[in-house]
Amino acid sequence: MQKEQISLSQTIISQMMQIGSSVQPFSKESREKTSRIHNAKVVHSVCPYCAVGCSLDVYVKDGRVIDIEGNADSPINRGTLCPKGSATFQYTVNPSRLTQVLYRAPYSDHWEVKSLDWAVEQIAQRVKKTRDETFVQSLPDGREVNHTLGIATLGGATLDIEENYVIKKLFSGGLGVVSIENQARI
Repeated sequence: MQKEQISLSQTIISQMMQIGSSVQPFSKESREKTSRIHNAKVVHSVCPYCAVGCSLDVYVKDGRVIDIEGNADSPINRGTLCPKGSATFQYTVNPSRLTQVLYRAPYSDHWEVKSLDWAVEQIAQRVKKTRDETFVQSLPDGREVNHTLGIATLGGATLDIEENYVIKKLFSGGLGVVSIENQARI
């Protein structure tokens, strides 16, 4: 009896030792599965929420954003993101996100859908009109100033130095705007 138990134990142990060595433990479906970001194009971006400038990897497939993660190669955030940054994907693909220009005329009680071209043209016309109406070439004492106090600009914290340089040149040198601020300082 004892000899039969030892033989049965050896058979069971032998069978257990073969598990995984001779039989493929994965199903066909498991072997064919890939990551949802497989074959996606990676576009490097910057988190839009604060002045830290954390780097993002934006995964794009078929013209759609399919995932956003922290960029592990970034010396700034090394792949980590704060709660706001980690929710960037949800903000990007949210069905409630506005994707068209909405305009409410003065004294109107409803919003109208307008084209982006219409909105850009309106902004340009209003900037020109305000600048023309408020531009001061010289002060009463004769000092030349060439400025307007009727327009101000507020930059975003994620603008890099080159973008800030262009904004400063356009608004101060080109339009004479004095009030130029950047969100990073507020």
